[in-house]
Amino acid sequence: MRLTVLINGPDPTVNHDYAVLWLDTGEQRWSREAHAGIDLPEWGEIHYSGDTTVLSRSAESLCVLHGLRVSRREEVTCADGIATLSHEASDAQIAWHWRLQAVDRTRIHADSASRAKYQCARLPL
Repeated sequence: MRLTVLINGPDPTVNHDYAVLWLDTGEQRWSREAHAGIDLPEWGEIHYSGDTTVLSRSAESLCVLHGLRVSRREEVTCADGIATLSHEASDAQIAWHWRLQAVDRTRIHADSASRAKYQCARLPL
């Protein structure tokens, strides 16, 4: 299952810094899809601790999504909450928020994904 999460400030009209992340719960990996002002690496690992989701890279905690937990049955506990960023990811002392933007429960196998790319590449434009 993949989750799309937006991290930004409490008032986006004042603070325009943001990051859009994809969380792949099956692979326990996350990737940064878009960002401005929040300096997270392109990818990392997902860990769970109680009712929080910890995004890390090389065992270094970069971001904690408080309240976000995915059960073994792929149930998501919350749709928004507070995000704590490491000092390296954000210089500003802002109360960051995370919001669940989308849930994709589609299962993609590597073999079928590569065929789909090949078939799409052959379509006329």
